Amino acid sequence: MAHWTTNVLGNPTGFVQAVTVDGELAGNVLAWWDEGCRSLGYWLGRRYWGRGIGSRAVALFLEEEKARPLYADSFVGNTASVRLLEGLGFRRTDTVWYGGFEHVRLVLDEPRGGSGVGVS
Repeated sequence: MAHWTTNVLGNPTGFVQAVTVDGELAGNVLAWWDEGCRSLGYWLGRRYWGRGIGSRAVALFLEEEKARPLYADSFVGNTASVRLLEGLGFRRTDTVWYGGFEHVRLVLDEPRGGSGVGVS
């Protein structure tokens, strides 16, 4: 909780939105500045996977988050996340390593237009 309070919610460069499904908290989408680059991250509870909720939530978030380029890193084995990002216009640029695990780096250069799913 300290990490979220200090580094995420307390970060003045951060933009965080909750993902809700039928009024229930399902996850979050966020953007922040890191070493001169704007980065995107998201998390959804497992029960919301595979239903298009993540795609819709990130698409709605991207309507509000205007910074471009916007970068996202996804674990190389998380093909669903890579597909979600590519479906929203992100393209692969290279790979990076975090904690001994390879991640796909993707970038969104231009805005792209896009259920009971919302972000707030």
